[in-house]
Amino acid sequence: MNQNLNHHMSIPWHEFTQDEKLAYQANLQVKTSLIGRVGIMMLSCGTGAWRVRESMNTMARVLNVQCSADVGLVSIEFTCYQAGQSCTQALSLPSTGINTIKLHELESFISSFKEEGKYLTDKQINQILDQIKGTSNNYSSITIALAAGFACSAFVFLLGGGLIEMFCCLIAASLGSFARKKMNEHHLTVLAGVAVSVAIACLSYSLIFTLLRQCFGIAASHEAGYIGAMLFVIPGFPFITSGLDIAKIDMRSGLERLAYALMIIIVATLVGWLVALIVHLKPESMMSQQLTPIELMLLRLPASFIGVFGFSLMFNSTPQMATIAGIVGAIANTLRLELVDLTSIPAGATAFIGAFCAGILASIVQLKCGYPRISITVPSIVIMVPGLYMYRAVYEIGNLSLHDGANWLVKAVLIVMFLPLGLMLARLLTDKRWRYTN
Repeated sequence: MNQNLNHHMSIPWHEFTQDEKLAYQANLQVKTSLIGRVGIMMLSCGTGAWRVRESMNTMARVLNVQCSADVGLVSIEFTCYQAGQSCTQALSLPSTGINTIKLHELESFISSFKEEGKYLTDKQINQILDQIKGTSNNYSSITIALAAGFACSAFVFLLGGGLIEMFCCLIAASLGSFARKKMNEHHLTVLAGVAVSVAIACLSYSLIFTLLRQCFGIAASHEAGYIGAMLFVIPGFPFITSGLDIAKIDMRSGLERLAYALMIIIVATLVGWLVALIVHLKPESMMSQQLTPIELMLLRLPASFIGVFGFSLMFNSTPQMATIAGIVGAIANTLRLELVDLTSIPAGATAFIGAFCAGILASIVQLKCGYPRISITVPSIVIMVPGLYMYRAVYEIGNLSLHDGANWLVKAVLIVMFLPLGLMLARLLTDKRWRYTN
């Protein structure tokens, strides 16, 4: 597309630079452009308003200006003040996204800027930001598709599915994720990508299941695994960051992220329900796995690891980052599931415990490795999001079974509410800066 026809025009950041002048000695307009560029790049990685504002404030302190920012899901309005002058900018993104490796590089740059920022020119800062912006995706569309397929396949096992459901889900989710990735590359609207990818995943599951049933005579009850084939669209990042933003009274960002997450879930579940009606799929209970409690626990650990590892790759994490997230997720999610099976603790409370465990472990990882907490916690929490409950709620309501639909919906809402609460408590205990309002 011709750049002049783009709905969101690119900003000529380099036109604000001054020849070889140290950044903290530059005029207010130059400093404001540097602070704004860092903020909008942080926002493009999917992180929450608190982290975006914290990064902008760090830049502002080193550059000897004061900054006040209002952060949303895809936009920032902020003003910088210095010596009785002010400069205001409004910046926006064409869409939201997730890129954990770019987020890690930006946080590393901000951390080093505290000590080195006064020795950098505005031109050098823009060059560093250009390098970070130019960071390409770590994985091809096929790799991302397979990561989604294995993650959803592991998800299905954790929901009670067997090898047949896992195999069908692996193929179907991979095809759906591949379609979504390609649509995103062509900058098609988010809802179109969600709707088409979910439809492809459900139809693919139905086709594969039908072929297996015709060839091998498998039981009809295995069709219930089609729900897992659409779980790669779960908006884990906006869901979790919305709760954290609301906890920090960043209401604009929190509510916008929550609305975005709900929009994706509603579209995905409605499309899944329509496809299920067309091809006669029913979300019945899955067949018993015929495993002892010990066997089930030992298999839940690798299944949780694979699920979280796959979601991490979808968020463009490095293999090392994805591995650490997988280990954290395996421990936290297995703990949650075992508490559900072995105790009388309600599902919402076990979700809180699992999220709290993931938050504590992520804080330890952040201290040891420097990885952003959110790049570890969100993938490990995504696998706890009750996508099955959400879909069953919409399916039953769509069929006018309001009592059953309300029952599934309440269960889903309780779990979704407790997940960010667990992370909040962990963050309060381990991050003294996040603990205070100012």
